[in-house]
Amino acid sequence: MYNERENPVAFLIPIFTALAWLLVGYPVLRWLWLQWRTNDFYSHGVLVFPIALYIGWRLWPRGTEWKGHDVGLVVLGVLVVAYIWVSRQRADYLAAFLWIAMGAVLVWSVAGWAVLRRVWFAFAFALLAVPLPFLNALSLPLGQITGTVAGRVVQFLGLPVVVQGSLISLPNAQLVVGAPCSGLRSMISLLTLSTLFAFIVRGPWWGRLVLLLSALPLAIVGNLARVSSLLVVANRWGPEAGFDFYHTYSGYVFFLAAFAFLIFLARGVRCQQLRADLF
Repeated sequence: MYNERENPVAFLIPIFTALAWLLVGYPVLRWLWLQWRTNDFYSHGVLVFPIALYIGWRLWPRGTEWKGHDVGLVVLGVLVVAYIWVSRQRADYLAAFLWIAMGAVLVWSVAGWAVLRRVWFAFAFALLAVPLPFLNALSLPLGQITGTVAGRVVQFLGLPVVVQGSLISLPNAQLVVGAPCSGLRSMISLLTLSTLFAFIVRGPWWGRLVLLLSALPLAIVGNLARVSSLLVVANRWGPEAGFDFYHTYSGYVFFLAAFAFLIFLARGVRCQQLRADLF
């Protein structure tokens, strides 16, 4: 227990604690940086950590007495042992989860439970930047399902489309539906955005829960509409316009449309104001 105003040296304790945490997590940070640069599903991860850091900084109580907890040290010891073991097993994503959890427990151990209750979301949000290893395996079957459903949709709209498994045939082109049509990237990005949005707005708990849970259906419907419209464009203006130009830029358009709908939905669930303690 210490007070920064009574002991000028006290501020060194959290600084050295944070430096030690960063030093221990250097292998995790190096792996995460590589993933953010090469993994299309988590290219947004480079923004998540700075946002989490900003939230933690804004919510951190200032000028108050810190009360660490010995139980936190016990939990921290367990996490350190688990972190060392999974690191040796090369389970990088588990090591990243444990390292972020270690940061939260360090706050509990040094500053106390009251402080952790204020800044917990910063650590929870950082977890969304950790790539999951099984997404690549899901992308291909999910993309094929999306392509098949999109093909049936445009068939219903009257387009001369033939759907044969993962192959969609137009009069002027053929499309083999694969992982790029899965929509997983949009799902992960929109889940991250909706999680942040649900936290920074003020409103009833059920309204913020609706905002959080809306990410998945919004991403699915938006991706289905994108693939369907891609087939329409390819049929009307040719495969180069549909599969090259439109395919490249349509993802951004539908993502922005989904976010706009999220803002509209926030008004319907009485979450129209932003938290004053974050801005």
